[in-house]
Amino acid sequence: MGGILLLAGFLCCGVIAADALFRAHAGIVRAWLGLALGFIMMMWLPALAAFALDFTRAAQLVGLGAALCAAAGCQLSFRGKRAPFSCGMPLPVLLGALVPFFVLSAWLQYTHTLRPVDGALHVGQSTYGDLCLHLGIATSLQNAPFPPDYSILKGTLLGYPFLGDSMVTSMLLFGTDLAQGFIITGTIMMLIVYLGFLLFSWELTRSPGAVVVSFLLFFVNGGLGFMYTFDGVMKDPSALEAVFTGFYKTPTNQPDLNLRWVNVICDMMVPQRTLLTGWMALLPALYQLVTAVRTRGVRPFVILGLWGGAMCMIHTHSFLALGIISAAFMAHSLVRPGDMTRREHLTRYLCYGAIALVLAAPQLLTWSMPQTLGGGSLGFRFNWVNNRGDGRLIDGYFWFWIKNVGLPYIALVPAALSCPKGSRRRMLALGALAIYVIAETIQFQPNEYDNNKLFYVAYMVMTPALGCYAVELWQKLRGVRGRWLLAALTAAACLVSGSLSIAREVISDYQLFGASEVRAAAFIRQDTDPDAMFLTGQQHCNAVAALTGRYIVCGTGSYLYFHGLDYYAQQSAARSMLEAPAESEALFEQYGVDYVYISSHERTNFAVDEAWFSENLPCVFDDDDVRIYAVETSL
Repeated sequence: MGGILLLAGFLCCGVIAADALFRAHAGIVRAWLGLALGFIMMMWLPALAAFALDFTRAAQLVGLGAALCAAAGCQLSFRGKRAPFSCGMPLPVLLGALVPFFVLSAWLQYTHTLRPVDGALHVGQSTYGDLCLHLGIATSLQNAPFPPDYSILKGTLLGYPFLGDSMVTSMLLFGTDLAQGFIITGTIMMLIVYLGFLLFSWELTRSPGAVVVSFLLFFVNGGLGFMYTFDGVMKDPSALEAVFTGFYKTPTNQPDLNLRWVNVICDMMVPQRTLLTGWMALLPALYQLVTAVRTRGVRPFVILGLWGGAMCMIHTHSFLALGIISAAFMAHSLVRPGDMTRREHLTRYLCYGAIALVLAAPQLLTWSMPQTLGGGSLGFRFNWVNNRGDGRLIDGYFWFWIKNVGLPYIALVPAALSCPKGSRRRMLALGALAIYVIAETIQFQPNEYDNNKLFYVAYMVMTPALGCYAVELWQKLRGVRGRWLLAALTAAACLVSGSLSIAREVISDYQLFGASEVRAAAFIRQDTDPDAMFLTGQQHCNAVAALTGRYIVCGTGSYLYFHGLDYYAQQSAARSMLEAPAESEALFEQYGVDYVYISSHERTNFAVDEAWFSENLPCVFDDDDVRIYAVETSL
């Protein structure tokens, strides 16, 4: 309960501060911006305090105190008449989108985050791979010194954006259950993203129809993958069952068919918590950008600089995307200055950019750049995942994008050209184009697939224009027979793949940790030192790393390789100690191993010399297939 109260405290502080900072905006906008600001405060303020106090309860309380002071300061410093609560969007549109998608998100967060089943812990299809990384970060940050290390590669600075997980750590420190912390924060953040997208689209379109179309195109996104599915069904009727029972057999995510444009709810927002946190912060930043352009005041650009500068270690891709779009806005404003001088435009953008860069520089220099450049992943790569790596494309260039994104890809250029010259939608289209070109030619991380985190932002900012374009076409077809049928067929082509993927995710169910692993994790949390080092296998579903936050000699390459880290010495040492412990005394001492954890994973992936361990080390835990041995100092 204490962790939930802590979360509520930060969110209330955010809402109070935003109520003063954004008084000119409608009340619902102030509430949305305030919730997002509350999360940003909860991520950053305790982390800053942790540099002096470690990531302890004390750091959380200092952070909350700072948030209270900030909220009070904003209320005292910024006065004026508040705008009314409503932003003008029809209530049926707002609730019709929010309610069903909020219920869907709450269900997915619950079923996909350590759902207890007969003592075991279950997840969904999309979280089976990614969740353990976030669990491990959240559990390992408890009372950790700052800046923290990877718990799965001790001695290596945690350069991965960890603030989205640290808020769960804050709740853990005050007694909140691990799964509960992820579920509550994840569900609220998804609601903030949905609400933010609706308000962002409304600000740009002022059209209920355009808002609905853009919302569906973005959140029920897919492509033409359903054609491959239905073609398979025509050949084998049982193929449809595989969509709902197979592991990644949906129309939006089948790498063997080069279908990679995954549904953003199923495969991005739910499993990729850092991206969810990033979008939770990005949409308010984009909203502030487009409204600052409309109002032309200096203060909105200053606030935007502070907001953007906090985003780097929340989600680096979102920070980069915001920077690219902002640069496109500045270029457009300088080319078409309107009734302001170029100097006035330049002053505002440079003020915004300078503040953001001053705040982001320590984050970039400490965490982001060393890991990206040190990992050697930055380089040229044309056409994203459609590139075989030898210069040849898997599919034809345009066919790859058409079959993945579907009809919206074909409509992107006409939709952009239909935007009024000088409009904010036209400026966003320029920013989307800039992101598209950069993401199509530069690879930022070892996993080239991660560039989709840029592509999705480009698509996000284009969907309001697509919504307006669809409404315009609908109006032009007025009086044409069959336009309802045409609209239904178009909607089906755009939404069937995403709908099938969401339906599959709703019913997916996989065991992540068995009952004996859960009991072993409970023993480790209760009866071992928080700084203890464990020798385990390198499976991604590592109960020690994920559920206890204890150090392990070497984590899975599925995380470490794609973070650009050199882990091969630790990987080799772990194998030697498991398979030849009698000859590895020096390695046990070098890595400071305190316990050896042996489960079915270790027995399957290594030729574990368990007889040696049972004969030479005391077994301190034995439950079904899990045994834990204590390494004596005399080894």
